[in-house]
Amino acid sequence: MDNAIPTPEVVSRLSALRREHRDLDVEIAERVAELQADELTVKRLKKRKLWLKDCIARLESALIPDEPA
Repeated sequence: MDNAIPTPEVVSRLSALRREHRDLDVEIAERVAELQADELTVKRLKKRKLWLKDCIARLESALIPDEPA
């Protein structure tokens, strides 16, 4: 099975994950800039952003074909 050719579903999923990751980046920056930012909310947003980054990395890794030994 050749995983090197991305399916439209994978490309769409990657795009959605990257968009959410960027949106969280903006939201985190806005909340941190607030004088009375809710630290717990910021921490949860950062955790979600990290989780998204891991998901993106796994999907991108799955697209890279294995090298024969």
